[in-house]
Amino acid sequence: MTRDHAPVSESPGRDRAASFPTPLVLAGAGKMGSALLRGWLADGLDPGAVTVIDPQPSPEVAALCAERGLRLNPTDAEPAGALVLGIKPQILDAAAAALAAWIGPDTLVLSILAGKTLADLKRRLPGARALVRVMPNLPASIGRGATGAVGSSEVGPDARAGAEALLASSGLVAWLDDEGLIDAVTAVSGSGPAYVFLLAEALAEAGVAAGLPPDLAAQLARATVAGAGALLDADPREAGQLRRDVTSPGGTTAAALAVLMREEGLPALMTEAVAAARRRAGELSG
Repeated sequence: MTRDHAPVSESPGRDRAASFPTPLVLAGAGKMGSALLRGWLADGLDPGAVTVIDPQPSPEVAALCAERGLRLNPTDAEPAGALVLGIKPQILDAAAAALAAWIGPDTLVLSILAGKTLADLKRRLPGARALVRVMPNLPASIGRGATGAVGSSEVGPDARAGAEALLASSGLVAWLDDEGLIDAVTAVSGSGPAYVFLLAEALAEAGVAAGLPPDLAAQLARATVAGAGALLDADPREAGQLRRDVTSPGGTTAAALAVLMREEGLPALMTEAVAAARRRAGELSG
């Protein structure tokens, strides 16, 4: 049963919706913004309490607003309960004056703008007090995301609960005590789905090299990566323990892991890759 069709009594999201800060304004309804929006609506957010600001909404977003009764690009503005920033980071300066009209002393500002620090946001939006900076990832679009979040000092229990409710619609929420960790979160979970997709690609290519037809190799690799991920999610044991449990001494898996885990193998490459992503995230901040 999907979240969209779950009965109210069986959907934890319906309880979450009671904690959503409203009225809610979404500024920027691109891939991530629209994914969050659909999750909120599926969790029971009142469409009449939502305003979408996007000068060039996709046909899908425009249709969603029309069908569900969301306000799209109204000419009037007043302080919202929450303003979610999903615009492109490079247009923040140009959009700041218009965004400021939606901010009051009690407005929660939640930003998914990559590279924009809390200090950056405060400079551009001086009227904002409770600011939460988040780093989601692509699986948030299906409610299976991993999101890192850090709040400004003005984020009290109520604001944090509101942010938690909004972010939990897309999956796991990990709160950080130090904003400096955001770059590491970006490198691990923000960019992480691409690493997994590359694994599926590489496994399929290796299957072809081993003699499998390309379509079959791709099908097996995709199902293997997806199934292993589902097992990792369902089984409480650590990843290392699961790996050991499926590795028979002297068997085929052990032979393959001996290659992957050698000194210059996958663990070393992953450490190097995450470090490179973390450095680049820091370079892009500002």
